[in-house]
Amino acid sequence: MIAYPTIDPVAISIGPLAVHWYGIMYLIGFAGAYLLGNYRAKMSNGLWTKDMVSDMIFYGALGVILGGRVGYILFYQFPVFVDDPLVIFRIWDGGMSFHGGLLGVIVAMAIFARRYNKHVIDVTDFAAPFVPIGLGAGRIGNFINGELWGKPTDVPWAMVFPKDVLQLARHPSQLYQFALEGVALFCILWFFSKKSKPRWCVSGLFLLCYGVFRILSEFVREPDPQIGYLAFGWVTEGQVLSLPMVIIGIMLIVFGFKMKKFPQS
Repeated sequence: MIAYPTIDPVAISIGPLAVHWYGIMYLIGFAGAYLLGNYRAKMSNGLWTKDMVSDMIFYGALGVILGGRVGYILFYQFPVFVDDPLVIFRIWDGGMSFHGGLLGVIVAMAIFARRYNKHVIDVTDFAAPFVPIGLGAGRIGNFINGELWGKPTDVPWAMVFPKDVLQLARHPSQLYQFALEGVALFCILWFFSKKSKPRWCVSGLFLLCYGVFRILSEFVREPDPQIGYLAFGWVTEGQVLSLPMVIIGIMLIVFGFKMKKFPQS
């Protein structure tokens, strides 16, 4: 077993002002997307500019935060929301959902695309390779917070998380997800999209790979206590929400290569 490296969730504290590591991880995700977006914009033969990238990141940030919060409440806290609708505004209590954030970003990218007269899929194809930076940073934030841990295990790298009332040795599933959703997904999408691909294909590959990685990681991740397993003693909410991503991702890739339409063509 490896000792959990206890880190103060508050990175910087100045009087009443406290800057949390989790918030810093969000900033790292947006900053990374901005830098790589500008790099890709330079290679786009004028299809993208720095101003477009800045606006895209702004729209995406709003979509992530609003969609992530609303999605968490609807997917994981709906009974609480029914009893107390104001819970949706209590962001200081925590609670963000990737799947809600994804839906929020799709809506935000559609609004952005309309403003700049772009095909919405050209926008999501351009943005998809940058998303894993934020996903990976977010999982590091989960690890620092000592939350969303894995199931009990006896593997040599198991950890005991301070917030776990049972104090069991568990999978550090946050690090597994960092490796899959962050590092692996970034490498796959970055190299796949290095050369121009038919419209729909990059977005489809993102959905496919994230869905598969999330379904796999859920097998070693402890389910949300307020929901537990949905069926068979192992099916989780995260797997149910990720399965449509896999199916839609495959459909988009097949459709994209069949149509062979390229951005702005």
